Amino acid sequence: MGRQPTAERGARLLERVLAGVPSGENPLRHVRELPRRPATSVPWPEWVPEALRSSFGRCGVSAPWAHQVEAAEHAWAGRHVVLATGTSSGKSLAYQVPVLSRLAADPRATALYLSPTKALAADQLRALNALCDPDVRPATFDGDTPLAERDWVRAHSRWVFTNPDMLHRGILPAHAKWAQFFRRLTHVVVDECHGYRGVFGSHVALLMRRLRRVANRYGSDPVFVLASATVSDPAGSATRLSGVPCEAVTEDRSPQGARTVALWEPPLLPELAGENGAPVRRSAGAETARILTDLVVEGARTLAFVRSRRGAELTALSARHALSQVDPSLPARVAAYRAGFLPEERRALEKALVEGTLLGVASTNALELGVDIAGLDAVVVAGYPGTLASFWQQAGRAGRAGDSALVVFVARDDPLDTYLVHNPSAVLDKPVEATVIDPSNPYVLAPQLACAAAELPLTEACLPAFGPPAAVRRVVEDLVSDGVLRRRPTGWFWTSRDRPHPGVDIRGSGGEQVAVVEGDSGRMLGTVDGGSSFTTVHPGAVYLHQGTSYVVDELDLESGLALVHREDPEWSTQPREVVDISVLSTESRREFAGEVSVCLGEVAVTSHVVGYLRRLPSGEVLDQVPLDLPEQTLTTRAVWYTLSASSLAEAGLAKSEVPGALHAAEHAAIGLLPLFATCDRWDIGGVSTALHADTGEATVFVHDGHPGGAGFADRGHAALVPWLTATRDAIAACECPAGCPSCVQSPKCGNGNEPLNKAGAVAVLDAVLGAVAAQQPAA
Repeated sequence: MGRQPTAERGARLLERVLAGVPSGENPLRHVRELPRRPATSVPWPEWVPEALRSSFGRCGVSAPWAHQVEAAEHAWAGRHVVLATGTSSGKSLAYQVPVLSRLAADPRATALYLSPTKALAADQLRALNALCDPDVRPATFDGDTPLAERDWVRAHSRWVFTNPDMLHRGILPAHAKWAQFFRRLTHVVVDECHGYRGVFGSHVALLMRRLRRVANRYGSDPVFVLASATVSDPAGSATRLSGVPCEAVTEDRSPQGARTVALWEPPLLPELAGENGAPVRRSAGAETARILTDLVVEGARTLAFVRSRRGAELTALSARHALSQVDPSLPARVAAYRAGFLPEERRALEKALVEGTLLGVASTNALELGVDIAGLDAVVVAGYPGTLASFWQQAGRAGRAGDSALVVFVARDDPLDTYLVHNPSAVLDKPVEATVIDPSNPYVLAPQLACAAAELPLTEACLPAFGPPAAVRRVVEDLVSDGVLRRRPTGWFWTSRDRPHPGVDIRGSGGEQVAVVEGDSGRMLGTVDGGSSFTTVHPGAVYLHQGTSYVVDELDLESGLALVHREDPEWSTQPREVVDISVLSTESRREFAGEVSVCLGEVAVTSHVVGYLRRLPSGEVLDQVPLDLPEQTLTTRAVWYTLSASSLAEAGLAKSEVPGALHAAEHAAIGLLPLFATCDRWDIGGVSTALHADTGEATVFVHDGHPGGAGFADRGHAALVPWLTATRDAIAACECPAGCPSCVQSPKCGNGNEPLNKAGAVAVLDAVLGAVAAQQPAA
């Protein structure tokens, strides 16, 4: 179990993993060797204090890399800047140097650090404590900070580490208590800023405007320093997020070890039948657990990224079980890591990771961002994480010390993952997406303006910072009509005694948290957001915590409680939703050849969780259990296309085949949209019908899953042809005879994946693409 020479380690680890593949299986679809990259170091800038250079020297940094100094020079000179380079490229030093230099030059200056996760903030604080002068007194101020310590942080810390949630709920509403801090605020660091996308990103963009407004009120005008993964248009993305024009530094001059990247597709299991008799592949989670087991046996420090909390738990559990058959000492060196753990559990796992006590970790994307885990030999990505930026962030965890390493991307049984492993250039050669945010979404803008008004009265002068003047004024007038704002000669004032902040969910997760509580003991196991509770902790759902299974007895949304009991069933549960949709307004309509139309607009989506499947680990479905839960209605944005009866007939589809063809095309399109918009399959939804009441024709809708929209449907509308072309190609290339989860079946279909017509879906998409290609849109 000793380490092989680093130059060959990635390839050798892949050989060992392949050696464990059962005879007759061939899951490897593509291998790419990514070459090593040498470093380019430069001297320290003259303005960096000697004491700070010595501190970095003691931490092993004798000279900075070129991109670190370029970004630091911008920040020191007072220019807002974004550093957009790869994982392990030393982005932290690029903001630590100018901020600590400024804090040393001005003993009263302060700085604010924002990260999307508590784990990242805790890791960055640990690193900073080894660098800074004791007078800086860096401290965390988040939901885990004991109440007794919060007054001390406000009064004494000169560099506060927090997250957007606490900035929104705890700092800005109480800005008077932070007056001393805001008065001398020189820098705001926004770490891992590419993670702020969709509804969450839109809220954070407006939160940044609120922060600047409060800082200006106390006489400061801080410089924004943003750190990002490699993304398209980093300057534009950072400017939209921060609200200030940003310079971009993008050329990565850090060393990168060679990496072996393998694209892996689990095999079909002919002895098993899935829903409606469809073929079943071995699950990505089961395959990842097997790969993780082989790598841990080899002594390789491995991080497996799994898409869900439950998946992380199951992967770690399966790997521990398999390792117990090999070496009794190894199961204890594998663990799961996910959001929802209690703070002390997270801290213990982070410490074990850093110290190397753990060899294998199955994690949600909670460990994707920033936490410094050096020396990883391998990363396994179980399922496409939704964006190329996230994929490369996760892959970049391998070889962080400059060694050769292995990255394995294991495809889930869905259309997007299947497309990617069969089209390697789409994941390995394609530019990373620009982040999608829409701060002008009225469902985001209205609560943010309410919070801003409660902090400081709104004025004519401040409104343009929040977005397009007409949209902002319209929302302000609505708030006045609702009675929460009052117009006075000097501006708009908040009228209520109660602050709006607690009721504003900036993560767009859909309501207050639901506590998961063990009924017998009263022990709280974790939390889930209210919006997803119907699908995650409905009665009968199997809930995993730290490798232990629980079954939900009762979901009480009024009390915010899900009561569970210990049980270890052999199945997992998967919710089923029925969805209906109505068109509220059509913003854009393009006609093609009089046979096809493509539209964008506002819709009302009514969803109803009607039951859940009980599914064995193999993928085999045992049964469907009905549920009686209330309907939920969502007003959001959608892109949709319609086809005339004559175009469907010309495509060779009989009337009886049309519902299944549209349904299959809808499922596959939802699966492929994340390739063109920075979203996840679970951020969007869809509806198809052979005759829709509002359009009068066969229609396929794909809609955003957040109130008011998150920009995803708009991106699909703009990228319609490449999106539907990739969808068509993914369906046609699938090896199954009549449809399966890799092409047209959906894991969340409320109609039991019926009816579905795989060949008909190709015909529908050919008809749409053919009409678009044949004629430019009519005026």
